[in-house]
Amino acid sequence: MTKPKLMGLNHVALEVDDVDAAFEFYGKVFNFQLRGSHRDDSGVLQMAFVDMGDQFLALSRGRTQERHTNRHFGLVVNDRSIVMDLATAAGATVPEGRPFNFLDLWGNHLEIVEYRDIQFQVGRRAQGAGHRRRQDRDRDRDRDGRDAEERNL
Repeated sequence: MTKPKLMGLNHVALEVDDVDAAFEFYGKVFNFQLRGSHRDDSGVLQMAFVDMGDQFLALSRGRTQERHTNRHFGLVVNDRSIVMDLATAAGATVPEGRPFNFLDLWGNHLEIVEYRDIQFQVGRRAQGAGHRRRQDRDRDRDRDGRDAEERNL
């Protein structure tokens, strides 16, 4: 049996206390479109879906977790040069020693990654994929005994 290959993410759901306030906060930091939303029977906004191309960010009412310091996700933007200024102006907290990272008002930890940096890394891996050293191939063997090249990674 062949295991399914991971292809990407569909969405990331962030718990917040107030979806309207979260939508306002993220609107001060990023340019985005609302993909959709959901209100309960009394009209309170329960979820907002922020469009990110093929993926989306789901802002979900009902924060129950503590603030995060290490657990985070990377959010890709076309230009991160002013993101941190915008985030701090909107009330975000910046963890010490973590450039291009911030915690939103509800403690969700985001790392901001620039799109061109992602493309450089993908290209660099693809360029060297055919010329890997033996110890690198051995290190990357999985439990089935197949290496990354055999798995088409």
